Amino acid sequence: MFASATFDVSVAVKDLVLTLDLLGTFVFALSGASAAADRRLDLFGVLVLSFAAGNAGGIFRDLLIGAVPPAAISDWRYLAVSVLAGVVTFFWYSTICRLRSHVLIFDGAGLALFCVAGTQKALAFGIDPLMAPLLGMLTAIGGGMVRDVLLSEVPVVLRSDIYAVAALAGAAIVVVGEALRLPSNAVAVAGGVLCFGLRLAAIRRGWHLPIAHSTEQSALKPGSTESRKDL
Repeated sequence: MFASATFDVSVAVKDLVLTLDLLGTFVFALSGASAAADRRLDLFGVLVLSFAAGNAGGIFRDLLIGAVPPAAISDWRYLAVSVLAGVVTFFWYSTICRLRSHVLIFDGAGLALFCVAGTQKALAFGIDPLMAPLLGMLTAIGGGMVRDVLLSEVPVVLRSDIYAVAALAGAAIVVVGEALRLPSNAVAVAGGVLCFGLRLAAIRRGWHLPIAHSTEQSALKPGSTESRKDL
């Protein structure tokens, strides 16, 4: 009876991770496709960005935890949802554009879903609870980093906006919830909501981490006499 109950729990967790993974893949693929459409890329470019943004983080995670071949290239559903997101964005781009800050919203939702799914999968593979949140964070930020690099932009995670920290906070909630043996679904929702809420709050309120300043930078602020003289 105990073995049967353990099997049921493990199957439930596996199904939850798969569902969150596919949802995160779709949402991040939308953000990648939207960014590609903003840059006026063709259909192939949109599909490439949708797949890269939707799957890069999961591929990095699976390689690190030994889940090979990575799910993104061994399960057709990951490719299917990525292509679907790219096609939807390409043909209904004008509709998506009406959404306020659509790329940032999709990106925040994908961040939340992936930080939860990545952490839960890391825990399921026996990764140390102290390291599992880092794997969840990597899952969440990997796709966005690849998307930005392909578009010749500085990745969002390297800027001052709160991004990776939000993913790490959501991942930490998942680890704490699992340690306390709380229901997996409730823990997933709590971690995702915290991550998404922090990301949206950072966007709306301009929250950011400290950045380095030098004396020269302070003296040469935009609009100063020195900076105008250099121009």
